[in-house]
Amino acid sequence: MPAAHEPVLLPEALELLAVRPGGLWVDGTVGLGGHAAEILRRSAPDGHLLALDRDAETLEETRRSLQPFGERARLVHADFRRLPDLMAPASANGILLDLGVSSRQLDEPERGFSFRAEGPLDMRMDRSQGQTAAEAVNRMREADLADLIYRFGEEPKSRRVARAIVEARRRARIVTTTALAEVVRRAARGRPGLDPATRTFQALRIHVNRELERLGPTLAELAGLLVPGGRLAVIAFHSLEDREVKQTFRELARGGFRLLTRKPVRPTAEEARRNPRSRSAKLRALARDEAAA
Repeated sequence: MPAAHEPVLLPEALELLAVRPGGLWVDGTVGLGGHAAEILRRSAPDGHLLALDRDAETLEETRRSLQPFGERARLVHADFRRLPDLMAPASANGILLDLGVSSRQLDEPERGFSFRAEGPLDMRMDRSQGQTAAEAVNRMREADLADLIYRFGEEPKSRRVARAIVEARRRARIVTTTALAEVVRRAARGRPGLDPATRTFQALRIHVNRELERLGPTLAELAGLLVPGGRLAVIAFHSLEDREVKQTFRELARGGFRLLTRKPVRPTAEEARRNPRSRSAKLRALARDEAAA
């Protein structure tokens, strides 16, 4: 597996989950299966894994890679928010969520997540449903677009960017990643280091995939799926997600749960060097009290 596909914070996540032989383990965002495969190895010989992903294409590839584990791995095409419908309360020994975009999604131009190569402006993790990023940028009112870019992208020049997008789409519909990136760069240039298109692309991706929708309440529901002593670990990649995780975990720690990470676990310097996409990752975890009913 290429370095770009390396699962982020793998040893740290598995240690916090305390994966051991037996039990039921859950990977709610299985992606290319790096975390899942290690969970299955450590839970052998009789541990089972329930793995979910919104991306049907990636899930099929992962299904093939996990075939050696046989019936111990069950893969389901679904958003992790559906886990409470798929599981009984207090049944999981550990649940892992990696909220980042998968390497496959970023590396395939036809998925439309990255502005580094031309592709259709899609950005949907589940291409079987929902609005594309192209539909959003070509249909939204300027004020709504500016608010979205400011809220989800934390882009200080959001109004200027939204105005530039509206002016550009009057001339021609914006349908490719590179076309949108060029419009945004002209409007938001000036910051050294970060590509000016980064924040707007993040905002559109979050909007298209409803990434923050019910995140906090869902995490609380997932915590209720844990057995006494069971653990929930979440890897977030931007401040908005991490804030939701942090606040929800703190609330849960007031009754029935224990924080395992007072501060988020970050990648080592070596991992960040080896896998630059890991640099913004933050891992938080909590455990259900052993005395929980």
